[in-house]
Parts: sequence; structure tokens; C-alpha cells
Amino acid sequence: MAIEDMMKQINDLLDRISKYLERSRSSEPEGNAEAGVLANRIEAAVTRLSVSGSVYREQLKRGSRYPDTNRLAHNLQVMITLRDDLIAGWTETVVELVHADTYSDYLEMAEALLAKGYKDPAAVITGTSLEVHVRALCVKNGVTTAVAGKPKKATTMNADLKKAGVYDGLQEKKVTAWMDLRNKAAHGDYSAYDKDEVRQFTEGVRTFLMKYPA
Repeated sequence: MAIEDMMKQINDLLDRISKYLERSRSSEPEGNAEAGVLANRIEAAVTRLSVSGSVYREQLKRGSRYPDTNRLAHNLQVMITLRDDLIAGWTETVVELVHADTYSDYLEMAEALLAKGYKDPAAVITGTSLEVHVRALCVKNGVTTAVAGKPKKATTMNADLKKAGVYDGLQEKKVTAWMDLRNKAAHGDYSAYDKDEVRQFTEGVRTFLMKYPA
């Protein structure tokens, strides 16, 4: 998940909370179920956007026994702290861990499918993880991901990352070959590759994600 996506989730939720607080000024907020719902949504968002053991999750635990209105206020402070740290770039390592955990889950799914003989969905899942990661690398390194309002193709972003010096020409060629395999799987050209190639694809992408975190 790119920083922009994380910020959008936080800002959308902050907007809903702001509207709730405006409405609550004219009525007694105690016991209002909406406060509990919003507090729960903050917990879900902060948990989703941080990693196990992070200070943000630990802070959430401290307010878990508060009444709903107080818990909302407490959780709101936690989320605003997370937002400000994201803006300041202080959570880069955390963001990279979130990416790594997410992609690892997908790759494990692909490996499980491959072990059962389902090479084609395994190739598609691995390829999707690769494309999402390439886009995230562009965002991290200031490489544009769209032209004239339209998203760039994965192959274009791959070439742009090489031009930007994020990785060298050899890595660019590897990514290009992986994307070609993924496209064949996605378009039903199943006879163009075999199980061993998909295994090498998945292993290669896993190494790539670790070597170039986003």
C-alpha cells in the first residue's frame, strides 16, 4: 500500500469523525453508538496501516477500556499521530514492513497453489504482487505512475525505475521477463510456460521484494 493510499484512508475517516463531532455539539454524545463505531473503525485502520508491536498499536490498547466517547477521542489522537508521522516520513521502515507482510502473504498463497499443481493462478497472483510492488517503488522514488491522467503500464514503470537508478539494466530485464510470464498466464496462454518456470518466477519475485523494499 502506497503512502498516498494510506493517507486517503486516514483522511476519509477523519472527515467522517469531523462530521460526527459537528452533529454531537447539539446533542449529548454519551451513549451514542456512532462514537463506538468510529472508535472501532480507527482501531481497524491503525491496525491495518501499522505493524505488530508498533507504538501505534500499543497506544490503541491503552484506550481499549474507555467508554466509547473517550475511546474515540483517544483513538483519534493515535491516528492523527500516525498520519503526521507518515507525512514527515518517519515511518518509512514501518511502511516497508507492511508491504513486505502483504506481499509475503500473496506469495505464500501462490506457492501453495503451485504445490497443488495450479501453476496458472499461481503465476497470476505472483505477477499481480510484482506489478503492485513496481508501482509502489515508483511512488517511493518519485517516479510518476501516470501519463495524461492514465496509469502507466507496468513495463513502462519498470523502464522508468531503471532510468531513475533504482535498479540496474539486468534487474530491469528480469522484471520484464517476469511480466511477460504474468501476461501469458493472465491471457490464457498456459502452454507457453511450465511449473518450474512459475516456481522460479515466484522465488525471483520474493527476492526482488526483499532487495528493493517499497
